[in-house]
Amino acid sequence: MIRVLIVDDSLFIRTILRDMLKGSPDIEIVGTAVNGIDALAKISDLRPDVITLDIEMPRMGGLAVLEALKERSSRPKVIVLSTLTSRQADMTHRALRLGADDFMLKPRDVPNVRGIERELVQKIRNLFSLPEFVKSPVPRRKEADTVVLIGSSAGGPPMLDTLLSALPADLPAAVVVTQHMPEGFTASLAERLNRVSPLPVKETANGDTLQKGVVLVSKAGHHTVISGEYAGVGRNYGRIVHSTAPPLHAVRPAVDKTFTSAAHVFGPRTVSVILSGMGSDGGEGTLAVKAAGGTTMVCAEEDCLVYGMARSALARDCVDKVVPLRGLAHEIARAVSRFEVNHV
Repeated sequence: MIRVLIVDDSLFIRTILRDMLKGSPDIEIVGTAVNGIDALAKISDLRPDVITLDIEMPRMGGLAVLEALKERSSRPKVIVLSTLTSRQADMTHRALRLGADDFMLKPRDVPNVRGIERELVQKIRNLFSLPEFVKSPVPRRKEADTVVLIGSSAGGPPMLDTLLSALPADLPAAVVVTQHMPEGFTASLAERLNRVSPLPVKETANGDTLQKGVVLVSKAGHHTVISGEYAGVGRNYGRIVHSTAPPLHAVRPAVDKTFTSAAHVFGPRTVSVILSGMGSDGGEGTLAVKAAGGTTMVCAEEDCLVYGMARSALARDCVDKVVPLRGLAHEIARAVSRFEVNHV
């Protein structure tokens, strides 16, 4: 049983979160707190395994709670709940640096608040089921001539935890993750994923070279376009170009932009994966990967919060495999290893 303490100054949010979590048989709500002072006292008394933590609260906010928890020999896992503002994006990043284990975005509008239930439950469970990797500094890696592309939206972050944590540390390909997310929050996502993946993970910067065994998370507010550089012997390497072209499918970054540009550069040495997400983004990109001779996958519907993006690809008859979430890392590694065998 996972013991959870809810910390938020809003009675409405506390009530909603309690209602969301009480239906999960493996989660027990041990209490609620209205500010940081209240939270620290109840953490000592109730010994929760996980706390959901609001950042901005009267008397003592979430960042101060994290500072105080650093001084304790034992502490609960912390999921920070953030609202969609640039100020909160900066504070969320600070929270992760102060020791928060994960974060989640609260919808702007009240009707959509309940839509985060499944994702929140997944995040709480992930904190207990996924190890954190302590990675040593590594020398500069070789440029990749194979790329794995992952696209996701609503419901995607906890799936990325599961997928990236299972990839082999010696994966001989670059990985580019394009997750629909508000500006300012993809740096925090990359930092979070870097903790649970055996591969190093960072947010894209303009001009980044795609390197073997490195995961890049597309920076929100820009399209991630892959530009090609000829490497001889019929192979290309890739470089990140940030584009401020208008949003596509009302989003920026768009999965279609990344998938399509990468397919032009890497051709048959491209592997694409669609996870959970609403809308049609990713359908045209998956088709482009298939047309270039690459390998295309989507996650099975039962593992997705929303199946719009995957269904868009399936409707174009360009998907090679529909794979359960827990099997995706194995299928990716197998597809990439085939290129290495053929090269030898």
